[in-house]
Amino acid sequence: MIIIIDYGMGNIGSLANMLKKTGSAIKISSDIHEIESADRLILPGVGSFDHGMRKLQALHLVGILHKKVMEDHTPILGICLGMQLFTKSSEEGSLEGLGWLDAKTIKFGLNKDQSLKIPHMGWDTIDIKKTHYLFQNTNSEAMYYFVHSFHLVCDHEADILSTSFYGYDFVSSIAKDNITGVQFHPEKSHKYGMKIVDNFCHQDD
Repeated sequence: MIIIIDYGMGNIGSLANMLKKTGSAIKISSDIHEIESADRLILPGVGSFDHGMRKLQALHLVGILHKKVMEDHTPILGICLGMQLFTKSSEEGSLEGLGWLDAKTIKFGLNKDQSLKIPHMGWDTIDIKKTHYLFQNTNSEAMYYFVHSFHLVCDHEADILSTSFYGYDFVSSIAKDNITGVQFHPEKSHKYGMKIVDNFCHQDD
């Protein structure tokens, strides 16, 4: 069972519909016992870093997520804010993140090119940096849909799965052991996003 973690940060209905199209058994839940029994986890999210962390804390999900990810090594996919919460901290707020990655979340700095607006919004390509199942059998010219004002800075280059360009190169996806994340929205990226989701859901098939 794949659990989409429902912590009140964005509409996850379109993501659930995309997952169902892959033939995956899914459930949207914030129930600790259901999360405990999950084979895979997805942490989506839209909104601010501190608000996301407060929501996870209020639902008492930080402890079970840490156990599942760091002790049980359950595969997890973070999407947009969900991936940012994997980091240690964010310039957007003052709370500590989940800290699963040696990384921080920073705001785009585009002062050198005033023609580029924040948020970075729209379709963009990615430059894949290493072989990984998440991008298996994907098209190198694929476009993905982004909406974000913040991005990751990773301490370890090995954790960077792909970069994209918006004024400068930024991290657009990460992979470290069982932890994966994408800055773009697969559920808004049509067939290209569907392939990413399908790869995550059926890694061992």
